[in-house]
Amino acid sequence: MASLTGQLLVAAPVLKDPNFDRTVVMLVAHEPGGALGVVLNRATEVPVGEVLEGWQELAAAPGVLFEGGPMKPESAICLGRARPGARRSRGFQPVAGQIGTVDLSAGPDALRDAVTGIRVFTGYSGWSAGQLEEEIESGSWLVLDALPGDPLAPRPDDLWPTVLRRQGGMMAAVAHFPADPADN
Repeated sequence: MASLTGQLLVAAPVLKDPNFDRTVVMLVAHEPGGALGVVLNRATEVPVGEVLEGWQELAAAPGVLFEGGPMKPESAICLGRARPGARRSRGFQPVAGQIGTVDLSAGPDALRDAVTGIRVFTGYSGWSAGQLEEEIESGSWLVLDALPGDPLAPRPDDLWPTVLRRQGGMMAAVAHFPADPADN
């Protein structure tokens, strides 16, 4: 399978893992040894500046930490959008188009001229070799193209139905699939 780095994994309604119910995951790495991504639509209520001093002004609205996935919740992965025309920064590694990972150890001052917005994720979503491919084959995930605004969407709670609706046809109908009442 070709690399899916930069693609979105949209949880299908059949995926019953509570860690991924109605999630949209952006893959930041997909290699023969496995895959790594972050959940784009699980905002917390913790402001970025409360945990990472100086980064708040670069944080895209809503400016809070996000739950990137169930693995290593004590770790952080940061995505950012490259500023158009900006020189390449050593603290920014492109993933797809203008979106890339941001090295938080570089400090906000080093990246202020390089990025227009960031999003910080606690933890990540990870798959071992072949695991993601099996989950896609079983119908747990829909693999879709990301739009440039998806990783920093200002209304992350709406991302799951929004991504599905823009596909049109039967996929758009999936956006209206009722949530499991047992989850409420």
